[in-house]
Amino acid sequence: MGTLEDRVTMITLGFSRPIERVLAIGAHADDIEIGCLGTLIRLQPTHLHLVVISGDPVRAKEAQDSAHEAFGPKTEVTVGAFPDGFLPYQAAEVKRFLREATSDESPDVVFAPARNDLHQDHRFVSELALQLFRDHLIFEYEIPKYDADLGRPNLYVPLSSDAMQYKIHHLMGSFPSQRDKPWYTEDLFRAIATIRGLECRAPEGFAEAFYARKAVLG
Repeated sequence: MGTLEDRVTMITLGFSRPIERVLAIGAHADDIEIGCLGTLIRLQPTHLHLVVISGDPVRAKEAQDSAHEAFGPKTEVTVGAFPDGFLPYQAAEVKRFLREATSDESPDVVFAPARNDLHQDHRFVSELALQLFRDHLIFEYEIPKYDADLGRPNLYVPLSSDAMQYKIHHLMGSFPSQRDKPWYTEDLFRAIATIRGLECRAPEGFAEAFYARKAVLG
């Protein structure tokens, strides 16, 4: 007979049908890739729409190029021109932009920043996602930062070592405007994935983590 630890396994849930349509929303050009690049690649939806709220021309191009390289040239990408750091102070305009950008969307899953994120832009975008997609499954992703706001996620997606290496390579190569920031390092992205991999006993030691605030088991 094995030990208790040998017998303990994580409960694994799945979708009752293939995920065909996914909407991913980010406040900034690299938010989606930091939070859920590996998961989006694993899902391989038929239709993927990335909406980035803020961006100057440089950041907008990074968002477009990153999405098409990671997910394919048919990926739909919408980038707004709102200034970084001021989204809550332009609430009506930002909400109108997001509503119009997603008016035809009926996604199976919505990815958005975590509602407890202490960055004002991230938190506001999360609130908008909850307002505009009340009847949808929303996975809230996490973004590491100086604010020390990492919480206790309740949903994990294990990543293979190859997927983790691809994610790091993609983040470092696709967003050159961010590489001079002290926190934007390979070590940080690998560390977060390693911690989450430990928490869910991921087979190859890496995972992305999310907050599923409301889900229905069919």
